[in-house]
Amino acid sequence: MNKNMNGFPANFLWGGATAANQVEGAYNIGGKGLTTADMVPYVPKSERGLNFAIDVDSNYIEKVLKGEIQDTYPKRYGVDFYHRYKEDIALLAELGLKAFRLSINWARIFPNGDDAEPNAEGLQFYDNVFDELKKYDIEPIVTLSHYETPLSLTLKYNGWYSREVIGFFTKYAETVFNRYSDKVKYWITFNEINMIGHSPYTGGGVLIDKVPNKTKAQISYQAAHHQFVASALATKIAHEINPEMKIGCMLARTQTYPVTNNPDDVQLALHQNDLNLFYTDVHATGEYPVYMNRYFAENNIVIEKEVGDDEILKQYPVDYISLSYYMSKSVAVDPEKHEVVAGNLVSNAVKNQYLDTSDWGWQIDPKGLRITLRDMHNRYKKPLFIVENGLGAYDKVEEDGSIHDTYRIDYLQKHIQQMKEAIKDGVDLIGYTSWGPIDLISMSTSEMSKRYGFIYVDQDDEGNGTLNRSRKDSFYWYQGVIATNGSEL
Repeated sequence: MNKNMNGFPANFLWGGATAANQVEGAYNIGGKGLTTADMVPYVPKSERGLNFAIDVDSNYIEKVLKGEIQDTYPKRYGVDFYHRYKEDIALLAELGLKAFRLSINWARIFPNGDDAEPNAEGLQFYDNVFDELKKYDIEPIVTLSHYETPLSLTLKYNGWYSREVIGFFTKYAETVFNRYSDKVKYWITFNEINMIGHSPYTGGGVLIDKVPNKTKAQISYQAAHHQFVASALATKIAHEINPEMKIGCMLARTQTYPVTNNPDDVQLALHQNDLNLFYTDVHATGEYPVYMNRYFAENNIVIEKEVGDDEILKQYPVDYISLSYYMSKSVAVDPEKHEVVAGNLVSNAVKNQYLDTSDWGWQIDPKGLRITLRDMHNRYKKPLFIVENGLGAYDKVEEDGSIHDTYRIDYLQKHIQQMKEAIKDGVDLIGYTSWGPIDLISMSTSEMSKRYGFIYVDQDDEGNGTLNRSRKDSFYWYQGVIATNGSEL
């Protein structure tokens, strides 16, 4: 248990987090293959509502590949980190980051996912990035799969719905573990693994329309099982290559409250928290929780396992648990009696009258972060790592080039204060990598105007702009937070 009663420990990893498909660009350079993210189009705000979610199907992909559809695909160009990584890492060093979370784009290493040999140019690119980080003593936190499944695996095998993909993933994992064993200590297998239940395409490269006579729930939980096994095997491989490597899982954590003290609402909130934490339950304990037996039975879900799967999960649990936290949500058994929250990536939620709401409909709840950290600490007794937290907002560039993002500072200050309280409560918290230290393409809407960064990137939703980088007010604020190890917020 963490004994720090005064605040953040001296070795706390202050950082920032990104994903390859949202920053790198260079989608067709250096031998990289196409990924599922490269097929997600930008849809103008006028054509989508707050609950908008991209639904890419096989017919759409086929038409894009044939040239019959020519949309704008922002994740193909990102913010050009591929060519500007030295400039960007220098800015991150000036910011004072002690850690930088990034992902390796699987298709940059194995362009088709199932290639016989890795792509040497892709491997060298990440060598260069890690060497640049080392120059500034910035610890890399590396995600193996962050919403960027090689498109070929989707077209040939239907992504993670196929058990065959486990072998391709472990080969990829072993390749990069061996290559970077002396450069990377902290790894994460799957980003927000529970996203596969919300969007099987995003989370696992799965095309629902390619699986007839199966429910979305059946498909997504089966694909999740394959990811669980792959994650456990990757953990095994990593520890064999270098016992000092730390392998983590990651959950998109949404603390769920009952909107009233009606026991039915309380029970519903408990159920939804269980469904959310199911993924970390498997990763951390090495077994499926008993409460899911009833859920699977009542929803006619059957998980197909091979002999030995349960033993693999049990033998190779993760070393630590990482999570993203942006908001909480409230639920009711009779939602029609309450004001509904309409927000991107928000589902089946009602308004919490005590919370403010972001421009994208996410209810801002700093104290919910302390609650969830306490809950996960008590549930798992493993180190925790907050690897995403931030505020997506519209930024205004003043005539003199300054950006006064006080709203972002306020959001982060309140969340970091609650992290400090959780550590005083005894939570073992490794670090905090804010999402994202530099403006990037939004995962959920593929837009640029939903900005998170301390560093502004001159680019609009259509990809126009100089790509010049500049510092926001929050840059200097976070710089001070890190310099004082969180004592001055």
